[in-house]
Amino acid sequence: MVVHFLRLHVISPATGAYCKTWMYIEFTLEAVNNYLVAVISIQRHTLVFRPNLFRTRFKCYLFYYLPLLCCIIYPVTFYMGAVVFYPCDPAQWNFTLNMCGDTICFFSDSEVLATYDWIVNSGLPIIIIMLANLLLIVRVVKQKSRRQKTISWAKQRRMTLQLVSISSIYLLTWLPTIITGIVQQINPSNYLYGIEENFISDLTYLVCLTLPWMSLGLLPDFHKWMLRRVQHITTRQNTIRPTI
Repeated sequence: MVVHFLRLHVISPATGAYCKTWMYIEFTLEAVNNYLVAVISIQRHTLVFRPNLFRTRFKCYLFYYLPLLCCIIYPVTFYMGAVVFYPCDPAQWNFTLNMCGDTICFFSDSEVLATYDWIVNSGLPIIIIMLANLLLIVRVVKQKSRRQKTISWAKQRRMTLQLVSISSIYLLTWLPTIITGIVQQINPSNYLYGIEENFISDLTYLVCLTLPWMSLGLLPDFHKWMLRRVQHITTRQNTIRPTI
């Protein structure tokens, strides 16, 4: 939908139903992604320090699968009511701006609901992701120190790099959006809205664009596999054969 808008420079089809559908999909998928990564970041502590908790089927469903399922059900349900079924004024849509001007009805009509959305659905998962990942590194180091074991940073380097990378990407992409969104709810500004619309709002797309490549790059054998593939292609292209 974003690429379609950038190609045409207008919303097409220019209808309120299309705008609501776009916003519902956009907000739901972003919230599902944030909540899933936040819950997985917490569950990683259990997998590292209390792996026996998931041994029984009941505890596995209760503490592992149920939280992940809630991460999907809650955003789908919340934005169904807040975006799809919330009454809107048709005159509010701007069909010349990305996401129809990003003027979700409850943002402008309900300050309480809008603030709740920014804090609970956007800010809270991002804070959990950053703190949970950084805290895991601290807990691993403290546990090894408590047991008087030599910390092998070569073994911990990959885990540390992965957790710091995930925390950093969510911090850099979501924190500006959250801050400007809350400021807009407290003290609306056309100048700040222009910066958010043209620059800051696009930062969140970096998560879905960079996270898969970041995860691939941190796999143990990915670099070796890529190097072998490149060497194979280079060798095959540079092979000299006698002419007949």
